[in-house]
Amino acid sequence: MSDPNLSSIATVEDVVRLIQARRPDHVNVGYGDMPGQLRVKYVSTERFLSALDKGIGFAGAALALDHGDVQRPAQGVSSGDGVIFGDRLCRIVPDSVREIPWESPTRNLLFLADFEEPEGPLQPRNVYRRVLARARAQGLRAFHSSEYEFTMFEETPRSVREKDYRGLRLATLDNSYHLMLRQGVGSGFYNALMDCCKRMDIPLEGVHEEMGAGFMEAALAYGEGVRAADDAMLFKTVAKIVAQRHDKLITFMARWSNQADGQSGHIHVSLRDEQGDPVFHDPSESRGMSRTMRHFVGGVQRLLPEFLILFGPTVNSFRRYQPWIFSPVAATWGWENRTCALRLIGGSPHSQRVECRVPGADANPYLALACVLGAGLWGIEQAIEPGEESTWNVYENLDKVAPHYRFPRSFAAAIERFDASRAARELFGDRFVDAYVEMKRAQDEEFAALVTDVELRRFFEFA
Repeated sequence: MSDPNLSSIATVEDVVRLIQARRPDHVNVGYGDMPGQLRVKYVSTERFLSALDKGIGFAGAALALDHGDVQRPAQGVSSGDGVIFGDRLCRIVPDSVREIPWESPTRNLLFLADFEEPEGPLQPRNVYRRVLARARAQGLRAFHSSEYEFTMFEETPRSVREKDYRGLRLATLDNSYHLMLRQGVGSGFYNALMDCCKRMDIPLEGVHEEMGAGFMEAALAYGEGVRAADDAMLFKTVAKIVAQRHDKLITFMARWSNQADGQSGHIHVSLRDEQGDPVFHDPSESRGMSRTMRHFVGGVQRLLPEFLILFGPTVNSFRRYQPWIFSPVAATWGWENRTCALRLIGGSPHSQRVECRVPGADANPYLALACVLGAGLWGIEQAIEPGEESTWNVYENLDKVAPHYRFPRSFAAAIERFDASRAARELFGDRFVDAYVEMKRAQDEEFAALVTDVELRRFFEFA
C-alpha cells in the first residue's frame, strides 16, 4: 500500500490507510494544556486504531496543572477537597497529524486530541475553536501568524537548578541583532531547528538574533484557523526540545531578568470572506482601512484590559508590562507604531493586518489567538469604533490615554477584570472563565506569600 501524504489526511478513514501503509508499533497522542505545554503519551497501534472510533482517555485533572505540574483548583476539574484523576474521553483529530523527526519511523506519528464533555469547554484548543465557529457564522475566515522572542542559555535543566537560577551562562555575548557572526557560530542549533520545523510542517518564516545577549526571535508564517494555533503551540515545544538536545536551554518567560527586556509573543491577524478575499482593506477609505477592520480594532482595543490575564498568564507576565521595554502598557492603536498595543500594518489587500503586541512569549497560543480573534469579532458585531489613533510615543504620553484603556496594574487586578467581563463569558464560556479565574487566583495567593531576594536586600538590615 502506498504511503499517503500527511497533508491529505482529513478523516478517520485516511488515518487508517496511513497506519496500514506505515505499520507503526506506537503512535504519539496528546493535547495542549492550560499553560500551553504539549502533553503526549505513546499508544500502541492496536489501542490507537480502537481509539479512532471509541476515543482515548486522558486525566481531566491535568487540565488544571500549572507550570511545574502544580495542581490548581479549577471548577469542574479539581477542588480544595481533592482531585479525581479519572480519565476523560478525548477524540483524536485526524488532520492534526505530524511527524516527529527524532523518533524512529515505527513511532514518529503525532496526533492531537480534543477533550469532550464535561472537560471539553476547559481545553484551550476547544476555546479557540469556539471563537473560530463564531467567525465562520459571520462568513469570515481567520488568518494568523505568531512571533516569539526567547532567550537561550548554555545550560541544562539540571545545571540551572544546581545554580539556583543565578549566574547563568547566556548562549551569546552582548547585543547581536541580526549578526551573521553569531548566526554562523550557532548554525548547529539554527539548522536543527529549521530542519525540525520543516519535517513537522511548522511554517517557520524566519529566525534571527535579537537585541540582547542570548536573545532571539522566530516568526511563523501566516496560517488559517486552528492549524495556525497548533503551529504556534508545537513550535514552542519543538524549540525547547531542539535546544536541550544541543545542550542548551530556552526560556519563553515574559521577563526572566531585571536586566532583560520583556519577551513577547506578538500576533498578526486578518480576516477574509468565504471566497478568500481580504476584508480589512477598502481603497475608498482613509489608509485603506475598511469598516470591518475599524470595528475589529475597536473591539480588540475595548476588551484588551478585560482579557489581559490571558495574554499575561502568570505573576511574572506582569513584570513585562512596563514602559520602555517594547511592551504595551495601555490599549492604544496606531499605524506602524510599535509603542502601541495594536500596530496596524498597511499595504496590499492581502498584507493589511493588525499586530497585537500585548501577548507575552509565555501566553498559551490557543488562548492568545482566541482573545484577539474573539475581541475583534465582538467589535464587528457591536460596530465598536476605536478611540483616537496614537500618532505619538505612548510611553511619553500616557496622560493622553483614556482611563478605560489603561491596563490593570497587577496580576490580581487583571484576574478580577477577567472574572467580571461579560464579553469574556460570552466568547469563551462561563465554565472556562470560572475555572481559569480560580486557577489564577490560587497562583496569585501562592506568590503573594513568598519572600523575595529583593525584599531581603532592601529590608533585612534596615527595617
